[in-house]
Amino acid sequence: MSIHLSILPTNHIYAKSQAPNELFLEAICTYVATGFFMDDDTFWKDRVCLLPAHTHEVDALGHLISSTSNFNWYHEPERRPFEVVLEEYMALLTQIVKEQVGNDQVILPLSGGLDSRSLAAVLQLLDNPVQAFSYEFEGGYPETKIARRIAQGCGFQFDAFRIGKGYLWDCIADLAQINGCYSEFTHPRQMAVLPQLKLMQGVFCLGHWGDVLFDRGVPEGTMDRDLVPLFIKKMVKPGGMVLAEKLWEVWELEGRFKDYLVGRIETALAKIAIKNTSAKARAFKTSQWAHRWTTTNLSVFAAAHPIRLPYYDDRMIDFICRVPEAYLADRRLQIAHLQQDKALAKITWQAQRPFNLSNFQYNKMPYNLPYRALNKSKRLLMGWFGQPYVQRNFELQFLGADNDVKLRQYLFDPSFYEFIPKSIIDAIYAKFTKDDYVEFSHPISMLLTLSVFNKRLTNL
Repeated sequence: MSIHLSILPTNHIYAKSQAPNELFLEAICTYVATGFFMDDDTFWKDRVCLLPAHTHEVDALGHLISSTSNFNWYHEPERRPFEVVLEEYMALLTQIVKEQVGNDQVILPLSGGLDSRSLAAVLQLLDNPVQAFSYEFEGGYPETKIARRIAQGCGFQFDAFRIGKGYLWDCIADLAQINGCYSEFTHPRQMAVLPQLKLMQGVFCLGHWGDVLFDRGVPEGTMDRDLVPLFIKKMVKPGGMVLAEKLWEVWELEGRFKDYLVGRIETALAKIAIKNTSAKARAFKTSQWAHRWTTTNLSVFAAAHPIRLPYYDDRMIDFICRVPEAYLADRRLQIAHLQQDKALAKITWQAQRPFNLSNFQYNKMPYNLPYRALNKSKRLLMGWFGQPYVQRNFELQFLGADNDVKLRQYLFDPSFYEFIPKSIIDAIYAKFTKDDYVEFSHPISMLLTLSVFNKRLTNL
């Protein structure tokens, strides 16, 4: 059987390999450090995730026979005026959205950013009925206010949801079934409202990965020799290296974990024959992060309704390869597109709050000083009244006595010690609870994920 995968598939397909049937411990160390598996790695040496942009031959028993590349990332910017490229981008985005949603009702998740707002700008010109929604953290920034204004401006129906404390414990088994434990459990916050999403009608139109395609791949001035250190810094999550190195040592793997990770990144980068470092970095991020992290979390949406992803479309990626970097940098194309709709442009851009797409250039001293002072005062007042400001999902799922009881049930399950030694769990848990809960939230979440993975194994 021949399986042709696009440049950025919207789901994962797995196959068997000829390797031994044993845990891929080196890959698991990379997973706990970064939050995603690289290339075609999985938990098992004899199971692979089929690579994007390849055509795979798989036999009747699901064994991978061969893989052939069907797309090579390139960078061939075509010199033409910005206004011409902007028209091309708007026309292409509109064409892709129209083709993907067809005549279906559309379910549109809205945030305070640019990607979903760009889709809203297109969808408001179509005839499809649109049900928009957004969510915000309990005790956090009221993101749904921005989304509501966007929806109202476009004439969409709108629902606002709040992500509450401890929702994870009631749905963790379902989430593990959905994502196969290939992503830690605090990132897909839509899992908290999955029952409500299932009650909606239509197809999801998702803006994922637009923020990477339509921005700088790396900071200006980055040289090729800087890419590996940069990706080590960007890929490895806070506290992730600590846990990975502990596991590497206790599992008695060869060499040092950091050297292994550097080698994997160097090998992946060497396959991208692009001289421009920004474009090369974008290609690397898309083939690694997007495919193995972003796409994994799309599975939660797919559990409710079919998903459509305009920025995943091959034509969009091919377009990106032909656009001058100066036009992509700093979200220039997306901003220019949205500025054509003055009403949408004047709605707060969350990343630049309280400024919008018409005045975000003033988000600097001294213009933003009043907002920064007021915002800090609000957070301090919330803290004084026992209501800490929530910025991250793990704060709602891991902090507090009730959450701690649930978390410990997974981390300190004796059956888990056969996989991860109790001494390592003790050390990471102590750092999370006594030293720095922000720094060590990621390794705690990865230990939780591995505990659930272990439970699934023992129940087979």
